[in-house]
Amino acid sequence: MDEPLEIEQEGVGTPAWAAFGDLMAGVLGAFVLVLAAALVGQLDLANKLQAEVAQRQAEQARREALERALAGPLADGRITLSDGRIGISGAVLFAIGSDQLHADGRALIKSLALPLRTYLSQRDEILMVSGFTDDRGMLSGKGGTKFADNWELSAQRALTVTRTLMAEGLPPDAVFAAAFGPQQPVASNDEAAGRALNRRVEIAPTPRPRRAAASAP
Repeated sequence: MDEPLEIEQEGVGTPAWAAFGDLMAGVLGAFVLVLAAALVGQLDLANKLQAEVAQRQAEQARREALERALAGPLADGRITLSDGRIGISGAVLFAIGSDQLHADGRALIKSLALPLRTYLSQRDEILMVSGFTDDRGMLSGKGGTKFADNWELSAQRALTVTRTLMAEGLPPDAVFAAAFGPQQPVASNDEAAGRALNRRVEIAPTPRPRRAAASAP
């Protein structure tokens, strides 16, 4: 009488173990998928961090190269260098409301041409020359200026510096002018000292734009 019961119990137990095995296989498969996703995510994060570190190192190297090239003017305080931008006070370069370089200002720009040309020859970059003003309106009438507004004044000052650099040997395709007028002040325009700081010219190396490939005839 015991033998048939044993056979019946084995018949009942076998499907249960099979279902348990299927369940464990499913759990293991899910675990493998989660682990694979985590590894892929960590690899992607590691690649991003590596790229960011490389970018920062390249930026630091660029700044150090620019500092070495401009060591002389930086040492005597004629220019500033911040975040890779060369700053020159407007008072050093121009009279109030004028786009004509002072003699000392012209000499300063000429002294920058050679180190900047050497710097550019070693890198795939170009120079952006930017003009900035304070927020005071332009004087008109007798004793005023010939410019319609601060935008025009900042543009002409940037062009003056750009043309002087080109006259000193910088290739025309390695430098361009930009005008910001009273925008992007570095100090408050409420005081004379702040307005003097805002009247400035900046020269900043930027990546050279990639030329589109010529279309096939």
